[in-house]
Amino acid sequence: MATYKKRGDKPKNKVEEQQLDTQESTTAEVFSTLDESASRTEAWVAKNQNYILGIIGVIAVGVLGYLAYNQFVQGPKEANAANEMYYPQQYFDEALSNTTAKDSLFNLALNGGEGKYGFLDIIDEYAGTKSANLANYSAGMAYLNMQKYQEAIGHLEKFSSEDAILGALAKGGLGDAFMQLNQPGDALGYYESAMNHSLNDYTTPKFLYKAGVAALELGQKDKALQYFERVKNDFSKSDEASTIDAFIGMAKSGK
Repeated sequence: MATYKKRGDKPKNKVEEQQLDTQESTTAEVFSTLDESASRTEAWVAKNQNYILGIIGVIAVGVLGYLAYNQFVQGPKEANAANEMYYPQQYFDEALSNTTAKDSLFNLALNGGEGKYGFLDIIDEYAGTKSANLANYSAGMAYLNMQKYQEAIGHLEKFSSEDAILGALAKGGLGDAFMQLNQPGDALGYYESAMNHSLNDYTTPKFLYKAGVAALELGQKDKALQYFERVKNDFSKSDEASTIDAFIGMAKSGK
């Protein structure tokens, strides 16, 4: 049976006594080292107290400044920008549904009128706001409809959104602009990005179809066939599916 030495027991021999002395010495050294480390830490803190408080102060000022900026600067800026969007958005929506005077309506949306801001003014005056970001999308689409493709590209490239529909439409708009500039390679890349942005019954078949057309233009019939067949099989109720058999036939011809 194992035996345990009770606290206070005296060592039975010199070897045990030496072992006990060694343990006590080691323990004392450990505590001494800890005391010395603590003392050095306290001394360092005392010596650098002003520096430490300064760092804490800078952090506190930064946090308070950020909160104040959001409340008193960025918040009102966002609200004002959103209010300014109402006027040009009306003309933009009217232009999309109007069969005549489209360009004049898009111009009003872009440049404003009657003392009201247009999309371009909002982009300049309210940079960094959500409304300015959205104004880049609307401006890009307005220029696309006006057949000003370089201007459309410039604004659509500045627009960023995780929204399932808007994000895909912006990328698809870039594809349309490059297609009109006779750059089908660039167009195909944007169409593929648009169709992969989100999976839905509206934008996915639209850009699968356009990607297929761009691939045909580039002579990439296998890729075109893959995209057209996805429209036929996965989005059979879409508008694009109504004429997709003809494009499937073109992709298969000459293979």
